[in-house]
Amino acid sequence: MDILSKLSERLKDLMEEQELNNSALADKLNIEQSEISKYVRAVRMPAATTLVKLADYFKCTTDYLLGLSDILDDRSFKQRPPFNEQLSFLLKHFQISKYRLEKDTGLSEMAVNNWHKGKYEPTAESLVRLAKYFDCSVDFILGREV
Repeated sequence: MDILSKLSERLKDLMEEQELNNSALADKLNIEQSEISKYVRAVRMPAATTLVKLADYFKCTTDYLLGLSDILDDRSFKQRPPFNEQLSFLLKHFQISKYRLEKDTGLSEMAVNNWHKGKYEPTAESLVRLAKYFDCSVDFILGREV
């Protein structure tokens, strides 16, 4: 099962457990109902910020939401830093250059540079690619856990 389908399945299950419909969840997260609908129907992946909002609301890991982990435990995470700061940390922590990251992962130079400059955040797909490359959790990539 692909990541988009797994996210949809997990989101539906969590919403059902809390007796939430798309509209109610959208109100609680202060996002458009149409966005929630797209995630539930497996039409679109959420942006990093929305993925974190969903994980924080349901008190689960982003890895659980994305189907990368089957462990659902009620936990809270630290406030995540801006992604450009986190990317600098990751490059230093794993002792890798932006160039090497781009070449090894197939991520575009423009995407990595935009993340590094703080212009954009990675997509959920890119977060998963980074987590697999660094062999760590998406939450670690996002700076939500130590």
